[in-house]
Amino acid sequence: MDQISPSRPRADSPASSKTAPKADPLPGPASTDVGAAPRAGWRTRALMFGLPALLIAAGAGWWLTSGGSVSTDNAYVQMDKVSVAAEVGGRIVEVAVRDGQQVAKGQLLFRIDREPYALTVAQATAAIDAAQVEVGNLSAGANTSRVDIAAAREDVKFAAVNFDRQAALMEKGFTTRAAYDAARYALTQARERVRQTEAAATEARTKLAAGPSSGVNPQVEAARVQRSQAEVNLGRTTVRAPSAGRVAQSDRLQIGQMMVAGLPAVTLVDTARPWVEANFKETDLAAMRVGQRAEIRFDAYPGVTVRGHVLTIGAGTGSEFSVLPAQNATGNWVKVTQRVPVRIAFDEKPARDMIAGLSADVRVFTK
Repeated sequence: MDQISPSRPRADSPASSKTAPKADPLPGPASTDVGAAPRAGWRTRALMFGLPALLIAAGAGWWLTSGGSVSTDNAYVQMDKVSVAAEVGGRIVEVAVRDGQQVAKGQLLFRIDREPYALTVAQATAAIDAAQVEVGNLSAGANTSRVDIAAAREDVKFAAVNFDRQAALMEKGFTTRAAYDAARYALTQARERVRQTEAAATEARTKLAAGPSSGVNPQVEAARVQRSQAEVNLGRTTVRAPSAGRVAQSDRLQIGQMMVAGLPAVTLVDTARPWVEANFKETDLAAMRVGQRAEIRFDAYPGVTVRGHVLTIGAGTGSEFSVLPAQNATGNWVKVTQRVPVRIAFDEKPARDMIAGLSADVRVFTK
């Protein structure tokens, strides 16, 4: 039995004469499809293994180094500040500085009217002259007292002779009781004058005596001390800088203004020797020691880093030296981590000028 095979178009049939349509090729060159897969796989493996490794390394580094330092942002630049006040009062007649000016030690700041103090010096000089004149009078009085004493003693001798004569006559009855009493009274008075003149001479010698420490008459010495004090006050009318620094708060230095003695008139900030006062938590002090290395950064100067070291660790917390210290002996007491001031000294000169009160970040390396 013949099998029926599938019919195929003949070569000479019309269907075979038509050309079959070709399929559209895939976009892109064939060579790109071959190399894309290896590169994509390499990037994937780099992200899968490299990024975790990098994170692990960073975490390990942070873990290894975090225990070797302590840091705080509760830190501020500090400088020595000197408040300059006039030691005498008076009217300001000259101002030689302005706010922000750098001054050297001994440089003139301002002057006070010196005329009243010059008059005081002249008055003290006159007092010295008066004391010296008084000493001369006392010396002359002492010489007169010696003469008076001699004369009084002669009067005593004469009164004694007269009294003896009256006493002898009284025994023989050749004189009266009144004459006898008068002679005895005259003798008593003569002796009293001797005592008075001797006391006056002693007083004059005492006033003329020199002081045991100075060797000068006390009245003259007192007058000289008064003149020295007046000269000192005259010199204090010129106010000079007690130390080098930058002038601040000089708004009270106005010509014609009355200056009160002891009232701060201007402040000098010592910009040459700044330091940082860092307030560390008490829990950070376990491994901190004097001399440890430190790094200082400033909010005002990004990128500026200064090397330093721990100079001192405070003897008390900040609350201990506050005006109103905390009272923890109450029933609602809450424990608060205390701050201890740590002084950080600079080991190098900063690249920028320091200003007192600038905020800083301090890291101390405890290992």
